Amino acid sequence: MKPAIIAIAALAGLSACTQGTPPPEDLPAMPEGTCNADAVQSHIGHKATAASGAELMRLSGARTLRWVPPRSAVTMDYRADRLTVSYDDNYTIVRISCG
Repeated sequence: MKPAIIAIAALAGLSACTQGTPPPEDLPAMPEGTCNADAVQSHIGHKATAASGAELMRLSGARTLRWVPPRSAVTMDYRADRLTVSYDDNYTIVRISCG
């Protein structure tokens, strides 16, 4: 009889998850703005510098810039307003993407 009681309790717990409260209305909004990485693909092979970063942001329309050094882990969260620029050990840009 105990396995049946455990199964019923587990199902009751699962049904409680589907009846959760709606998210609060004061959650932060997703950043507005768009990033267009297509506009800056010609910069792959250029050196990663502060000046090139500013130019990439201007051309892509991004609001934020994320530099990704070699062998670095980055979060996979998506931000429509962020430009992500990966470079190699020689500070040569190897990948440009939005998100």
